[in-house]
Amino acid sequence: MNEKSPDDRPRELDALDGEFDDVERRIAREIDPGARAMVVAILVFALLASFVLPHTGSTRGFDVLVGTDAAADSAIALPSRVFTWIVLVFSVGFSILALVTRRWALAWIALAGSTVASFLGLLAVWSRQTAAEGYPGPGIGLIVAWVAVILLTYHWARVVATRSALLLASEEHRRRLAAERQKEGLLDRFGDADDDNSERG
Repeated sequence: MNEKSPDDRPRELDALDGEFDDVERRIAREIDPGARAMVVAILVFALLASFVLPHTGSTRGFDVLVGTDAAADSAIALPSRVFTWIVLVFSVGFSILALVTRRWALAWIALAGSTVASFLGLLAVWSRQTAAEGYPGPGIGLIVAWVAVILLTYHWARVVATRSALLLASEEHRRRLAAERQKEGLLDRFGDADDDNSERG
């Protein structure tokens, strides 16, 4: 049976430390949404569908997005236009990129954009409810988009929070490993000093 020499332990610890560095770097860059990936995909699909549904009267989300004559006839306010663009860019675009690449930075951007869109959705609905007399109120497309973006914000927040907790646990484990390694190094130095004293005696 081969016994490992004392010099082999530091090499094994160095290799183990390098593996933890690789794992930590991968965790820092990537997310693992798990079953939430399907929920996020469904919500993104719902947001895309909201662009072909009426946001107010017969004005569809696409009309609000590009500012067609139908949008002008319905007196679409600025909050609705900004809401549709932020939903398209962040809640749809960055969500798709985050799901495909599994990059944490993209998931964080999707979360931040969706959070802003949630508040803008409230303003968009309110602007249709307080529209001048004779103009239609909020349509099914606007309501679907607002609810979907709120749910999307919640699920991206859970994904980002889970990743952050995993990274913190990894960092804590590395700190413990470094502390143990330092402690063993001190004990080895004291052990070498005792050996030298015994040899001199």
